[in-house]
Amino acid sequence: MDRRRFLAGAVAAGVAGPFTGAASAAVNGGPRPGAGYGPLKPVQDLRDGQVRLHLPDGFGYRSFNPAGEAFTDGSPTPGRHDGMAAFRGPRGTTILVRNHEVNGPVGAFGDLSTAYDPAAGGGTATLQVTRDGRVLRSGPSLNGTQMNCSGGPMPWGSWVTCEETVNGPDVGNDFSGGDNTKLREKHGYIFEVPIDAAASARPIRSAGRFAHESAAFDPLSGAIYLTEDNFAFASGFYRYLPPSNPLKSGRIDDGGRLQMLAVRGAPNKDLSAGQPAGASYDVTWVDIDDPDPAFSGTPSNDVAIQAVGKQGRDQGAALFSRLEGAVHHHGVIYFVSTQGGATATGDTPPSGFGKGRGQVWAYETWSKRLRLVYESPGSMVLDLPDNITTSPKGALVLCEDGGDGNYLRGLTRRGEIFDFARLEPVAGDSGAEFAGSTFGPGGRTLYVNIQSGKGLSFAIWGPWHRGGF
Repeated sequence: MDRRRFLAGAVAAGVAGPFTGAASAAVNGGPRPGAGYGPLKPVQDLRDGQVRLHLPDGFGYRSFNPAGEAFTDGSPTPGRHDGMAAFRGPRGTTILVRNHEVNGPVGAFGDLSTAYDPAAGGGTATLQVTRDGRVLRSGPSLNGTQMNCSGGPMPWGSWVTCEETVNGPDVGNDFSGGDNTKLREKHGYIFEVPIDAAASARPIRSAGRFAHESAAFDPLSGAIYLTEDNFAFASGFYRYLPPSNPLKSGRIDDGGRLQMLAVRGAPNKDLSAGQPAGASYDVTWVDIDDPDPAFSGTPSNDVAIQAVGKQGRDQGAALFSRLEGAVHHHGVIYFVSTQGGATATGDTPPSGFGKGRGQVWAYETWSKRLRLVYESPGSMVLDLPDNITTSPKGALVLCEDGGDGNYLRGLTRRGEIFDFARLEPVAGDSGAEFAGSTFGPGGRTLYVNIQSGKGLSFAIWGPWHRGGF
């Protein structure tokens, strides 16, 4: 039986993936004993003996490819390691495709002749690694893009990387203070990066020009679901419908249709606010008529970054707070609202749009229903979730983007949340956060990044059978 027929049968049989029926128990819940792997303790990095992570008993790790180190092709590794996916490589190895969320017109890394925009410093790197984090091959795979935050793996063997910006020579400067007149191209797009070849540096313009964060592919419909992290303003949940199914063409074609989610019967429903236990909504989709706006008169960045989303909201699209990580599992798109929810007693509301400490949503592609899986009851339980992935057991791995002591947390199918790893703070590297978690083939190694100026990657292994992952 081929993959598409199997997935169709699973959906028809009511296999909804993890968390089905768990929303009532999980929303506003706290950590529960027994779901995780036990208390965390400092563990030395096998690369150099330094303590960078706190992990449960029995787990080990190795860091690799830090910012500034040379790739195996000789070029320097940029910083701000971010979203990432793992693919099966030759002879038991893993192929990682990793984002670098570099903003501003700082110049492209790698070969300038291949850059989408020679002035832009973001992009992706592709690495071949062992299960214990030894790098066999590494180098740039897409350069000249900007603020590559997250993305998503595609089942035909590519990574979709997302630009979390709308910078360009036609837009005013953003929060970073960089000079957009130095840019040669418009930014704010998604790009496809094959695992076995360099990317073509071809933006998929019909998938929108907005603050893209993540991408998740639904193999039954051929739709690519997209999240938006518009920090200071309302964000939207989108889907891109390519002109041909990528499973047949082996690529994502431009020229399709971009749509934005709306709650049926409730125009501009504010889903960034705190939700009742078991919240669930019927949804519809509104078309975005101009997904790739070009601006005249150099509008402010604040105006430009809302241009696509405003088209949807003018038709009743729902409001979210900072949509970040997204992942597909058995016909369900799980995605994170980083600052969604109510402000808990004792917590300070974060800056930007949204006053909570995080929500996890699930969109069921076959039923067209949106349901809340989890809402953080406070920062001590879950603090600003960002990138996500699924584990071999169907649990979610949540990368935190909080202020004090960032964690990797697990959310099990039963709605139990637990701590798996804590980042050891590094002097002079404030703002460091977990990003890009992804299990390698076979589920024996969890690869994850630290997104910061001194970014690096980790391979983590251990007795996974003991707990929720």
